[in-house]
Amino acid sequence: MTDLAEPAPANGPESCPSRSGGPRASALPHSARLHGLGAGEILVALACFLVLCGAALSHPARLVEHDAYAYRASIIALSHGHVTLSNSQYEKLRSRLIAADGGHGPGIGQWVRLPDGRWVSEKNPGYPFFAAPFQQLGLLRFAPLFYGALGCAGLFAGGRRWLGRGGGAWAVGLFCSSGAALVFAWRDTMPTFTESSLLAAGIGAILWAVPAGEAGARRRTLVGLLGFLALEGAVFVRYTDVVVLACGAAAVLLVRRIAPRSLPRGAVLWWVGSAVVFGLLVLVFDRLVYGSALSTGYAPGVITFGLGALSGNLAHMPLHLTRAMPAFWLALVGIVWIVARNVRLHGSARTDHRPAALAAANRDLAVGACLAVGWFCLWGLYAMYYWTARTSAGPGSTLQVVRFFVPALAPIALLAAWPLVRVPRRLAGAAIVACFALGLWSFTAMRTSRFVTSGGLPPGAAPSSGARGGVPGAPAPQQGQQPAGPRSGEGPT
Repeated sequence: MTDLAEPAPANGPESCPSRSGGPRASALPHSARLHGLGAGEILVALACFLVLCGAALSHPARLVEHDAYAYRASIIALSHGHVTLSNSQYEKLRSRLIAADGGHGPGIGQWVRLPDGRWVSEKNPGYPFFAAPFQQLGLLRFAPLFYGALGCAGLFAGGRRWLGRGGGAWAVGLFCSSGAALVFAWRDTMPTFTESSLLAAGIGAILWAVPAGEAGARRRTLVGLLGFLALEGAVFVRYTDVVVLACGAAAVLLVRRIAPRSLPRGAVLWWVGSAVVFGLLVLVFDRLVYGSALSTGYAPGVITFGLGALSGNLAHMPLHLTRAMPAFWLALVGIVWIVARNVRLHGSARTDHRPAALAAANRDLAVGACLAVGWFCLWGLYAMYYWTARTSAGPGSTLQVVRFFVPALAPIALLAAWPLVRVPRRLAGAAIVACFALGLWSFTAMRTSRFVTSGGLPPGAAPSSGARGGVPGAPAPQQGQQPAGPRSGEGPT
């Protein structure tokens, strides 16, 4: 270990001393870096999560947009054992919910009638399965926070495994401080924070399990399997999250091919096999509920993606994302820094003779690339979404359009934590405090916006998701299932 503790060059962060005077945690082997969790790190991560919980619970939850009404009805129906409802059950529940809302609102929004006469929500089906147990206990407000705790635990473990001391705590802080995370943790009938937390738990668990370390083979296999199950749960909540699951499967297959001895025997079979089984189960579920393995609650043509939406989204979404998720700028800095560091070390490897630093740079480049690909795939997909291109340019709330981009919070938090472990700890802590200040401001702005205070239900029916809505080249919806009542226009959930 002493050969790694040499003083670093003036411009070299790779092996610079830590704030305590010893070698940087990321320059040490795993056995040294992971010795003891560190009470301070745990307290920082816990404090960040508690701030999120306090913000989410500090104001009564309210229903905003028809999407929230759709999910609420699904959660209540599933808590009574129903995925679909007969016409009489639907009307009874709708009347009951309208009465509970004091005669305001639609009661149920964005449900559709199937060919057999039964009713089902348009939305992807997963979130009610995660929320129904809390609904039965009368604790729905705590559903997003429970899954948020799992996500923070995964980020802490994975961030510390990859980044060393401080990495897990900073990743949790960046995840919890986002204004988007705060506002969707507050909206208990919406799936966004739960979905993002499942992705965080899965990515963190896989990031912990894949690197070769001192942990036993069975333990690594089990943790990795739990990580894939978490990713699969997120996909069940929102089908478009399949891009992250695909990135995770491709990453472990690539590791298996390049360094087969670095993974436990049979681990990849369990991990990728679970994803295949999950995919088959989803096809069966869709066949039983919607009548076709490739159908969902949305009619064909309602949800539309295309290159024609790029210009509108690129023109307006960066401002919305900066307001709600400013950490993505720090994550971009992390990507550039990782690449530049790797290039510099490779250029000087022959003269410096620092194989340990070069190996660490290669590892960071590989992990950073995997995280960046998952992030860019999610955002790239919704950069081609016609509905956000139309809505982001209008007078609507940031809350409406950012939620499709929130699931990328986990890779953003991990990439943004990379620079923070390479600066003085006080500066990193100040950055986290600043992120929370911005996040709480963003949360307050979104929560008190005119769009939210009006319930997101303006007079008259809003246009359907994916409709032209002034976006050039957007295809028109086809004939299909008829929605129940007006639509808010939000997309595939």
